[in-house]
Amino acid sequence: MLRLLNIEFHKLKYNRASKVLSIIYFALLTSIALIAAIKFDIGPIKFHLAEQGIFNFPYIWHFNTYMAAIFKFFLLLVIVSMMANEYSYKTLKQNLIDGLSKKEFVLSKFYTVIAFAFISTIFVFIVSLILGAMYSDFNEISIIFSDLDYLLAFFIKLLGFFSFGLFLGILIKRSAFAVAAMIVWLIVESLIKGYLYWTFRSVKTGVDEAVNSIMQFFPLESMANLIKEPFTRLGAVKSVANQIGENFTKDYSVSLLNIAIVLIWTAIFIYSSYALLKKRDL
Repeated sequence: MLRLLNIEFHKLKYNRASKVLSIIYFALLTSIALIAAIKFDIGPIKFHLAEQGIFNFPYIWHFNTYMAAIFKFFLLLVIVSMMANEYSYKTLKQNLIDGLSKKEFVLSKFYTVIAFAFISTIFVFIVSLILGAMYSDFNEISIIFSDLDYLLAFFIKLLGFFSFGLFLGILIKRSAFAVAAMIVWLIVESLIKGYLYWTFRSVKTGVDEAVNSIMQFFPLESMANLIKEPFTRLGAVKSVANQIGENFTKDYSVSLLNIAIVLIWTAIFIYSSYALLKKRDL
């Protein structure tokens, strides 16, 4: 495993675009801390976002993992360009000539995906811990380290997403087209979701549940379901909603079913990558 990782990181070390994208990605993850600086001071209206509880333990694990996942497209570009470069610079063929099997080649890419997802998770953990220590109203150990399952969900979400990108990179061979294919698939899932809502339009109750029970098995939707939006969970938002007669009853917990679905898709993407590479004449 370490040998295969060393090969991949050696390639990335000399790829300027990958280094720049990686730096931008981790800089954006750090930029979550800038939210604490957002203040509104307009006459009698004084509003400091950090004081609204977004960095309170354990809510911060939910909020920060959700926000950090938005930036995953930057590392996706690294993943797909990593595969595109293998074809452009013919390093794939050279690796195979040097004795690397196709299975080892795919595993080396998958280990890199795992490494990116793991490093991102540790990075978000450290940033969240620092922000929580600075702004949280709750500092009991039992509270600080509760809801860490959002970090697990974040790791699995990145793992599935990057594995999808790896498969598209091998399938299409061009980074720009691979990213475009990901966007097209996102649009396809959105259209299917819209069609399902239109199909169930005559049902007066339980439409959301019926649509979600189907959509949860699609790859990108299953990844999105791992970490649901955290904003309506915030105390200040709930208070305003109660004043206008709204009541949020959403389940914000990390579902084991969603984890299982994403892991199955990850396995499908990696196996399909290997099967495609094994079949393809290089």
